[in-house]
Amino acid sequence: MSGVYLDYNASALVRPEVLDIMTEALADNGNPSAVHAAGRRARARVETARARVAELVGADPTAVIFTSGGTEANAQALQSALAAGCERLIVCTTEHPCVVEAAMASGKSVKPLSVDERGVIDLVKLGQLLNQTGGRAVVAIHHANNESGVIQPIAEAARLVRAAKGWLHVDAIQSAGKIPVDMRALGADSLTLSAHKLGGPQGVGALVLGEGSSAVRILHGAGQERGLRAGTENVPGIAGFGVAADCAARDLPMAEAHRPWRDAAEAAVEAAGATILGKGAPRLPNTLFLSVAGWDSPQQLIVLDLDGVMVSAGSACSSGKTKPSRAIVAMGRMDLATGGVRVSGGWGTTQDDWSRFATAWAKAYETHRARQSARVKETA
Repeated sequence: MSGVYLDYNASALVRPEVLDIMTEALADNGNPSAVHAAGRRARARVETARARVAELVGADPTAVIFTSGGTEANAQALQSALAAGCERLIVCTTEHPCVVEAAMASGKSVKPLSVDERGVIDLVKLGQLLNQTGGRAVVAIHHANNESGVIQPIAEAARLVRAAKGWLHVDAIQSAGKIPVDMRALGADSLTLSAHKLGGPQGVGALVLGEGSSAVRILHGAGQERGLRAGTENVPGIAGFGVAADCAARDLPMAEAHRPWRDAAEAAVEAAGATILGKGAPRLPNTLFLSVAGWDSPQQLIVLDLDGVMVSAGSACSSGKTKPSRAIVAMGRMDLATGGVRVSGGWGTTQDDWSRFATAWAKAYETHRARQSARVKETA
């Protein structure tokens, strides 16, 4: 890919090893439910991938259910918790929209779990919400925020949820492959993953069940995935997921190597006038989330893209209008909510890529301020 790609939190570049296994699987396209030789080879690819994905998060392979992606996996997790006897939901205010929307669509009571100015959940508030009447609660907290990279105190939250006999669902889609993820140590009842955040293909995810947890199927039909997810398995995609998980586990030390590169870029843009969101909180080593008041995200992204640097907005754009960043609003910084820019590296990122971003952003912001100053003089 030409240019500097720093948008791995949106979708990581596909690893060469993943392309190799997917090409091999596509060329030998047996149905994994068939009993003939081609079907058995396809089944072996699926089960090898299942073991690799399970190993990435410290789970048993039988706990892994392959899905079409993180959105489906999160929806199945919440519905499984409700089917297991939970009667209400507690959802972190910085959660991914697919979790929020699935919770709202459940028809059950949904209460927000607030975060502080750094983006870290309020454990005292969680305890209070859990102690409210209304029955058992399913609590949804992502391990690391997709915008800010802020890592949540999941193990501490799990102790509170367990004491209240609730169900803890952890979206680990952003954290897996960037920091160690151990499902048992976290204390999660369910956990979700997505292949394309790891350098695998888009359109493949997984729901991982904790010990003692069970799932209900939300897609009905035949008996694939132990009867928990109907539909012929996406064998090439699942095989690619497995290789991506294996590579991500192998490369965890390299993921941590991004931290000093990120920190240097962060210091440079902060000196140039940016506000760093999530600073002071535990964060993913690959993620930098910045904003400035009065300079909307789309404008920044266009200027950077023209300079060959690809990053993403902390806010989504729809019909030409900039929407406030969910994470920044939850942190209480409405003055910065439409100017968020997320920078995220991955397996193919170099130290020079981070430096190039910082230089490009500082130059662009200096130009923006000069133009703003000129406009003020013209209208004076």
